[in-house]
Amino acid sequence: MINREDMLELTRRMTPTRTSITRVAGCYIDREGEFDGSFNTNFLKLSGSDRARNLKLAKTVPFADTNKNLKKYEFAPKAQKPGSMWQLFMAMKECGLKNDALMDTFYDVVMERYHADSEYAVLVFHDRYDIPAKALDKERLGESEEVFEYLICVICPLSGEYEPGEPECGFLFPAFTDRCGDLNHVNVYQKNPDRPHMELIREILGAE
Repeated sequence: MINREDMLELTRRMTPTRTSITRVAGCYIDREGEFDGSFNTNFLKLSGSDRARNLKLAKTVPFADTNKNLKKYEFAPKAQKPGSMWQLFMAMKECGLKNDALMDTFYDVVMERYHADSEYAVLVFHDRYDIPAKALDKERLGESEEVFEYLICVICPLSGEYEPGEPECGFLFPAFTDRCGDLNHVNVYQKNPDRPHMELIREILGAE
């Protein structure tokens, strides 16, 4: 189960003035499922309006209704072997999305396995959160105990020319559990939990 307070701790920082997101990368896929361009940029170099627009998309995942629209899934040991998607996500996280070859590999997997009825965009955000220490009474002590480095990915139908609409699904990796990074799990968002994109969980993420 996902603790709602853990997710709110992340979303409270997702404002243009407080964000620590370092980078955003993404690609566009046309109606035929073919690659239609990509981008990879320093988040702070975006205009104010573009930062706000992208933060709204990223925030969709951790701000979702926990344990309904946002659920936790596990990476079994066999899903963490060399060549796995888990290993790819670890590499994407560790390079801060700066390796375009890794990003292209991820986009190729999504294009091959994701089920879409129209053109869509895949956006990936990289963030580092200095988790502040808290006393037993939950009062903030101020000094950081740990850095939570993570990715947020959203898959969005396009609402206009290269204009991502409301995310259809997405994920946060690694999961944020008990205010710590949880490398054995991933938090997955589904806009419609009654008609989830199970291919995201099983075929793209390799989780269960």
